[in-house]
Amino acid sequence: ETEHTILSSSTRLWLSGCSGMWSPVRSSVAVSKLRHVYTAVGSQQTQTCLYSSGSPADAGEPPKVKLLLDGALVDSTTKNWINVVNPANQRVLSRLPLTTPVEFNAAVASAKAAFPKWRDTPLPARSRVMFKLQELIRAHTEELAHSITQEQGKTLADARGDVFRGLEVVEAACGIAPFMAGEAMENVATGIDCISIRQPLGVVAGICPFNFPAMVPLWMFPMALAAGNTFILKPSEKDPGAALMLAELALQAGLPKGVLNVVHGTHDVVNHILDHPDIKAISFVGSNTAGRYIYKRASEQGKRCQSNLGAKNHAVIMPDADVDSTVKALAGAAFGAAGQRCMAISTAVFVGGMDRWREPLMQAAKGLKMNAGWEKDTDIGPLISPEAKARCEGLIQSGVDQGAQLLLDGRGVSVPGYETGNFVGPTLLAGVQPGMRCYDEEIFGPVLCCMEADDLEHAVAIVNGNEHGNGCAIFTNSGAAARQFQNQVEVGMVGINVPIPVPLPFFSFTGWRGSFQGDLHMYGRAGVQFYTQLKTVTSKWAPASVPVPGSSQRLPGLDRVGA
Repeated sequence: ETEHTILSSSTRLWLSGCSGMWSPVRSSVAVSKLRHVYTAVGSQQTQTCLYSSGSPADAGEPPKVKLLLDGALVDSTTKNWINVVNPANQRVLSRLPLTTPVEFNAAVASAKAAFPKWRDTPLPARSRVMFKLQELIRAHTEELAHSITQEQGKTLADARGDVFRGLEVVEAACGIAPFMAGEAMENVATGIDCISIRQPLGVVAGICPFNFPAMVPLWMFPMALAAGNTFILKPSEKDPGAALMLAELALQAGLPKGVLNVVHGTHDVVNHILDHPDIKAISFVGSNTAGRYIYKRASEQGKRCQSNLGAKNHAVIMPDADVDSTVKALAGAAFGAAGQRCMAISTAVFVGGMDRWREPLMQAAKGLKMNAGWEKDTDIGPLISPEAKARCEGLIQSGVDQGAQLLLDGRGVSVPGYETGNFVGPTLLAGVQPGMRCYDEEIFGPVLCCMEADDLEHAVAIVNGNEHGNGCAIFTNSGAAARQFQNQVEVGMVGINVPIPVPLPFFSFTGWRGSFQGDLHMYGRAGVQFYTQLKTVTSKWAPASVPVPGSSQRLPGLDRVGA
């Protein structure tokens, strides 16, 4: 047996036969002893103590998720806990605390106390912490991906992508300096100069969704910290492991205590974030209902808020589009990650009719393999919860009830070995029209609604008629059609033969209309602007104030001194 020393001095976690990375095989000794163990974060011979646990004798109880307060991973004193559950088999992975008001206030106080020194830390020094963080994330992508697969359900390949897309934002934060630059102009009036400088806000916060446990936290805190703010992070209560691992890696990268704090909970903790007077800005990604509430309440408190909401992303398929590549793109964008992506293609609009696309699309969807995310060759994992599964299946039935044609029904599937998992298979609904619930509402499942349009103008009208404006795509070999589409569509992120056009982080994530509330988007230049504020300095120095060596002139202001 190998003893793994925990990084935190408070507890030790004993793993049997592990060599630094745990593989989530159901029959593993580690699982049988502790029911769930997260992989090592740190060196190959260390296991980070993100969860309270004991010796193998205590293996009957799931580990308890820790808080990160003032630079230390600590146990919560709360009496209220909720389960973190593996969506593929309903196994309780850990117990998550509902952070108490005292603990929350301590997190904010720690961040507030750390702010002055962190703000005054030179920008290159802050960037070096980000450089080290990206190095550590690269080194521990597998551990992070395994945690994501266990808690969220997505495939290991998709989980690695989750980590990598967040890593790209950390890399952008390493080069934040040009976005932090101000402006200057001399002689705006005689002898008067004017400069503008960009300064951090103070304590800011992020509220994260369940669908990207690594990427979305990394959209938020690296840019905020590199800009000189301190941060309160609230991961999703459904899958907190990756975010807590990332926070631990940030400490290893050299982040001073108090600069990043992690709290857990549900609506009460969200309200604490919205109402606390020392929190100056809030980033949110999630559903329409939650996002609109958060934006309204935060704005009423005088806080900045960027609120990324729901989506209904359309793909317009022109008659000249290549069938094979387009069908593969549609299947991946609609059904990948079990449809639990805010940039998933959930509606396909076939210009000129769907007939030639029907059979290839059905075959592609039928060829996708459902299984637990860690199993080999899995294409689609489970939905996050039984409630999400029930809602998805209910919206499929509503489409049938309202006149849509069910080409492929993914309801009622059973995955051998994971019969209790929250699985819904790829589903195709044809003849969908605006006004149907399956179209008007975000399903957040592996369901593709298929519509038809007479021409490109009709397709654009369909896209623009939907309340959301997150992402869209067009598949065509016509440059003229693509240019017309990108010009006329009222959507913030457009793909041309690219199904999921999420911008790289030197741009910004630019949802429009009903998919975003706020005026400054996440990451990129807009993200830096969100986490900073401009200060303008106007200065005048009279020429007579310049000291002249050896001058016998009396200094101004000395006349009559002492008279």
